[in-house]
Amino acid sequence: MQTWSDSALVKAYQEGNQQAFAVLLQRHQKHVFNVIMMIVKDKFIAEDIFQDTFMKVVTLIQNEQYQDEGKFSHWLIRIAYNLSVDYFRKIKKRVTVTDSQNEPLIQENKFIDTQEADTEMLKHEDEHIIAQLLKRLPDEQREVVVLRHYADMSFKEIADMTQSSINTVLSRMRYALINLRKMLSQQELKTLN
Repeated sequence: MQTWSDSALVKAYQEGNQQAFAVLLQRHQKHVFNVIMMIVKDKFIAEDIFQDTFMKVVTLIQNEQYQDEGKFSHWLIRIAYNLSVDYFRKIKKRVTVTDSQNEPLIQENKFIDTQEADTEMLKHEDEHIIAQLLKRLPDEQREVVVLRHYADMSFKEIADMTQSSINTVLSRMRYALINLRKMLSQQELKTLN
């Protein structure tokens, strides 16, 4: 079964072969977890979203809602991405500043800060440095880099997933690369001094 395509494994799982899903999980778990981790930057939250992702995948496959229209891995990453975004929507808090009569003066949305990502999962020092620099990018730029390089998605797929134009996605990637180059140069200067 290890050599079967994702499509064949999904079909086998739909027909009741539990081992087929175990192979799918084994094949994609590291990749999916890394993508979630790069988005939420918290190991425990990433683990929860990872479990939710595969529970949703099981449900959708069992209900025959998976349509083999492209790569299974991209469909899987889309689910993980959407669940990660949903997580941030759920934790959104309304912060209200009131005057002495308890009347609202200012209302704004804020996200609860999450812990820094646990970098133990990164195997090489270069990857560790890049991961640290990615955290310093604006969210939209980091998202495009993660989806492009870690999820191996095309710019068109990223545009569709993020509901942005392809030009916006390309621009975000361009600025992300410029910012990463600047940060790498600064990192090298610090190392030399």
